[in-house]
Amino acid sequence: MHQMTIAELAKGLQKGQFSSEELTRAYLQRIKQFDAELNSYITVVEEQAIAQAKAADQRLAKGDAVALTGIPLAQKDIFCTNGVKTSCASKMLDNFIAPYDATVIERFNQAGAVMLGKTNMDEFAMGSSNETSFYGPVKNPWNIETVPGGSSGGSAAAVAARLAAAATGTDTGGSIRQPAALCGITGIKPTYGRVSRYGMIAFASSLDQAGVMTQTAEDAAIMLGAMAGFDERDSTCLDKAVPDYTATLNHDLKGLKIGLPKEYFAEGLDNGVATVLEAAIEEYKKLGAEVVEISLPNSALSVPAYYVVAPAECSSNLSRFDGVRFGYRCEDPNDLEDLYKRSRGEGFGPEVKRRIMIGTYALSAGYYDAYYLKAQKIRRLISDDFKQAFKNVDVIMAPTAPTTAFRIGEKTDDPITMYLSDINTIAVNLAGLPGMSVPAGFSQALPVGLQIIGNYFDEARLLNVAHKYQQITDWHKQIPAAYK
Repeated sequence: MHQMTIAELAKGLQKGQFSSEELTRAYLQRIKQFDAELNSYITVVEEQAIAQAKAADQRLAKGDAVALTGIPLAQKDIFCTNGVKTSCASKMLDNFIAPYDATVIERFNQAGAVMLGKTNMDEFAMGSSNETSFYGPVKNPWNIETVPGGSSGGSAAAVAARLAAAATGTDTGGSIRQPAALCGITGIKPTYGRVSRYGMIAFASSLDQAGVMTQTAEDAAIMLGAMAGFDERDSTCLDKAVPDYTATLNHDLKGLKIGLPKEYFAEGLDNGVATVLEAAIEEYKKLGAEVVEISLPNSALSVPAYYVVAPAECSSNLSRFDGVRFGYRCEDPNDLEDLYKRSRGEGFGPEVKRRIMIGTYALSAGYYDAYYLKAQKIRRLISDDFKQAFKNVDVIMAPTAPTTAFRIGEKTDDPITMYLSDINTIAVNLAGLPGMSVPAGFSQALPVGLQIIGNYFDEARLLNVAHKYQQITDWHKQIPAAYK
């Protein structure tokens, strides 16, 4: 059962071939068997999962089921989940039991999905390798000596090893797409504002967006349809009707115009990755698509702009974690100042501290105009580049990551090199566009992801473009040998 997609599992459940409880117990058994090595989960909620599965079976018996009813999913540990530890992989929130559900969790509950547990991640979603977690690094199922990507590395590893049918993730600068590429799965980050951020612990509020990590584009369409939509509790969530993403999956790609940005296929792209992507683009030509070269001239500025904007917003968002209201508190503080200093000093890890310091500096008097304001101007230029490109093409394709998964510990002492892991994904977040990564092949036995970028609210087209490719290839069906 664990090798089946959500679409296949939903049919099996509705035909009575197996029950949600049987399916859930099978996944829980796989987590017990494999996750000690992978470390993809922080919390597993076995009793709750079985109770949800039994409720789903009753709903299925009544004929009141939707596509996700009874499907066992994993949730990134950044979404508040009522009665369950929500840690953001930080010592700061190691003792925090959320008193309410995030909108994303609420919507999956309404659909009758089963939550297996909360997945590991980079601390407060700050990282590209899932090595900054308070609970230790996640391992990549394709090679446990390599990283799974980040920050949604736990979700990516869990789906790749089939320890969940699918999982949620969040993407601030590539944190769904990059781990999806490194773990050989499908991941989509929707348009900013398409999915509510209510109850999603904030890193950088103008960049964060929830999305999904699945085996296939069809599964991603089912998941995104359940979680997207307006939420009045999130002022950045847009009131725009959600289409049936599954309805357009099989649309013909004849005449589709694909833009290949020359800046993404330049120096720094691994030769093996480039070869895989060339083969993927040839497949699209066979499907009737037209390929043209385009330019995104300001894309080289995306990393420096992002690493001013994101830390500035994180320094503001994380100021609430002060040892007073909730979360970690130091022992025996001498006074209020000591409480603040030691609670934050002991509760946050090195990468989070680094970004808070960068952000506070960028926002300080005398530096705001020089750094933060300049970065926001560059952000507008990057957005304008995409707007210009979409006047001539329907989608843009590029490498999701410039290399395959690197070894654990390889970049931890060099933050700048680590930050460049997201060089191909960050611009999409700065512009607020939808983007996804689909498995496109292997280089030196490690997965390679093809990034597909769309215009605003064009998720249906992205899913269609990905699905048609997956109908003529089988890269998305590949499972690491140890987890078959």
